[in-house]
Amino acid sequence: MTVNSKHSLICDGCGQAASAEHLAARVRRLEWATRWRPLHIQTLLLGAVAPVDEADFIYAAAHEFAGEAARVLRVAGIAGAGKPADAIHHELQRTGIFVGYLLDCPFEGNPGKEALAQLLAGRVPTTLKRIRRSLRPKRVALISPELDTLLEKFTPEALACDVLLDGGKAFKLSETGDALERLRLQLSPAAVAR
Repeated sequence: MTVNSKHSLICDGCGQAASAEHLAARVRRLEWATRWRPLHIQTLLLGAVAPVDEADFIYAAAHEFAGEAARVLRVAGIAGAGKPADAIHHELQRTGIFVGYLLDCPFEGNPGKEALAQLLAGRVPTTLKRIRRSLRPKRVALISPELDTLLEKFTPEALACDVLLDGGKAFKLSETGDALERLRLQLSPAAVAR
């Protein structure tokens, strides 16, 4: 975390002004993701903004996964029904799939498209460095439509790995059906192989 000139805290994970609750939630999400991060990341699914609801965050200790988390499990070919969260996390870890975001925290306040676009653009350099130096995946799949305006930043040269797109745009993981299946097919068999 950093302090800006107005003496308010700025979150290192998202660049937003941060309350104590915001920072505590960030640390909790970071602990969960770190615990279940694969040793060797085959595919990084890169989204724009971390989900608000913990049930949508794939690394949460949720009793049932919903929304984005359920779609990630579907892409990875993991059936979650009736399994404890730890068992599901172990399965996802073994696939080599890891989920990350430009903004590691949910977007707070009144989300205007312009404000979100500026915040996302500001996080690109930090995210590129993190992907190249720390995560080092074999490939990155962009999974949020908000990333479409930033595609020129996410090149194989900038990431030092392959980039998966859906017809020249980010996969729409927020949608069901065809986009999920196209991503699943691009991940087979290497990333989903056990």
